[in-house]
Amino acid sequence: MDCGAGALEFGEDIEAAVRREIREEYGTEPEEVVLAATTNVLRDNNGTPTHWVALIHAVRVNPELVKNGDPEKIDDLGWFAPDQLPEPMHSMLEKHFAFVRHLIESR
Repeated sequence: MDCGAGALEFGEDIEAAVRREIREEYGTEPEEVVLAATTNVLRDNNGTPTHWVALIHAVRVNPELVKNGDPEKIDDLGWFAPDQLPEPMHSMLEKHFAFVRHLIESR
């Protein structure tokens, strides 16, 4: 399991990129975009160390408008309770989800 992600296009504003990725991957317009955390992602990619900087966002959407906007990359979409996330999960999902959960609980 993974959540949507993407990369900035040259010269693109960060929030504009998040909004674009939501439109592309989930076929809907975000109602709210909030930066939850910035974190380093250090991993091994087939023997090559990689270092990414992840900008974790909490995004509110209307669930009735969400659809699979990229069926070649996304097998299926679903809504899950935080304690019932399906396996296997992306290696960074739990850490990144914790940032979003903290943001939501502190509001």
